[in-house]
Amino acid sequence: MRTGRWASVANKKIGNQAHAAQGGMMKRFGKGGMIASAAMAMVALGVATTSFANNASAETYKWLTFKPQGAGDAQAISTQWFVDEFKKRTNGEHEIEVFWGGSVAKTREIPDALSAGVGEFGDIVTPYFADKFPLNNAVGFFIPQPNSTIEIAHLMEKWHAKYPQFSQELANYNLKAVGFRPLESYGLLCTSPIRSLADLKGKRIRTYGFAYPALVEALGATPVSIATSEAYEALETSILDCTPIGPALAYGWKYDEVAKYYIEIPLGASFGHLIAMNLDTYNAMDDATRAVVDKLGQEYADAYNDELEKTIKDVRAGWPAKGVEVIQFPKEELVSVIKDERIQAVRQEWIARAEAAGLPAQEIVSELEF
Repeated sequence: MRTGRWASVANKKIGNQAHAAQGGMMKRFGKGGMIASAAMAMVALGVATTSFANNASAETYKWLTFKPQGAGDAQAISTQWFVDEFKKRTNGEHEIEVFWGGSVAKTREIPDALSAGVGEFGDIVTPYFADKFPLNNAVGFFIPQPNSTIEIAHLMEKWHAKYPQFSQELANYNLKAVGFRPLESYGLLCTSPIRSLADLKGKRIRTYGFAYPALVEALGATPVSIATSEAYEALETSILDCTPIGPALAYGWKYDEVAKYYIEIPLGASFGHLIAMNLDTYNAMDDATRAVVDKLGQEYADAYNDELEKTIKDVRAGWPAKGVEVIQFPKEELVSVIKDERIQAVRQEWIARAEAAGLPAQEIVSELEF
């Protein structure tokens, strides 16, 4: 079993030494030497680097996540499902220890930490790294789009199986996708009722990424860049009029306490997270263990989606008592703006990148269009 700082963060005797090494490593991440620097840091901490392929003893792998352990949402529940199933399907010989709440690597540090082998599994919030992983952020360039959470998961699975460029983009950073976790289908949560395109004119709407600013402008509204953690106060104080979000996240962030109109505008599901592995670790697994990981990855999207749908159903059932009104937005009015040159410019940016990588871009894009 692996030992050292990253396998026992509660060990106070080495805690300060490990924290200092991690801090130095993270500084070096930003200077381009993350893999080599992280490797030296792990050696200094006595982290074992033996290949499981040549090691018959039990292995404990590390899963790095920003999600708090007690969150109780679909992300946390499905992560624990994966961990429990991995142990069961390897007959207890191997297990995964989850380092919750960014205790080893924060959200934006996880890709580099996984690349360097600080952890073996982890959650990568793909839209945060659209320049690093543009192909795997395809959906983020095509909002609105008509697919649901599970449909986007299956599209990602298909693209990875059919087009090697998707996997190679991750392999360039010593990463491999073993599962997909799209976000829920989004609408708009607003502080006043929105019933038509005319009602959106001049509204201040939270945006992020590539597609949302262009879409909001095409709708005649004003894009406002505000962090997720600051959106509650922005809605409460009328800095924002609306934010794109789904019911589960609206409830989780408590936005539905201060914004009481959920607009069913069909923005579609956004691609959210890759369940990623350190590629070297994946390749070093014996065939039986790797097959377990592959099978769990195939089943993960359904397990996650089942939990997500339960949460969404519960949230919607509770909204009337909280005074939240659900309003249907005319789909045709949303679709009518998609040809706007600003929206098309964002889509063409992804198409150009995909074609440069040798992908049949239009074949992929056709699955993201109304």
